[in-house]
Amino acid sequence: MALTALASTVAPTASVAQDRLYRCGNLYTNADKSADQACIRLGIDRITVVPAQPQESKSAAPAKPAAAQSPSRTTPTRVSSLAQAQKDSESRQILESEWRKTRQRLQDLQSEYNQGEPERLGSERSNPQKYLDRVAALQSSIARLEADLTGIRRELARMGAVVQP
Repeated sequence: MALTALASTVAPTASVAQDRLYRCGNLYTNADKSADQACIRLGIDRITVVPAQPQESKSAAPAKPAAAQSPSRTTPTRVSSLAQAQKDSESRQILESEWRKTRQRLQDLQSEYNQGEPERLGSERSNPQKYLDRVAALQSSIARLEADLTGIRRELARMGAVVQP
């Protein structure tokens, strides 16, 4: 009886609260926000209420292990130290290769940049803005490659490899 009385007092309140519902950005409220320009009044038909699942009591049957409850999760497999050492060696070789390629590309761009005064191309003689755009692009490319080299150097140092600056 008490439960029925409680439900009958809560149900009308919930429906009244849902009669006027406002969305203000990511905030949903039933407070009167009709004066606020950023808030939009929502209709009742757009509201979906999802009831919470009842929690099991501790006195219930013991829970299944986590692996049995969610078969989509896989337990991480251990990698032998030999296989891990091989993976680390391959990673270091890849990073060293990237280091060499990036360093060579940086040297090429720096020689083309010619300390801020690259040679003008044929089409740039009549259009100075094209030249300035190319100089700016070279500058940004050089800065990006220097940042890449710093990152690769950091990763190699983390692996214990020593590289030349």
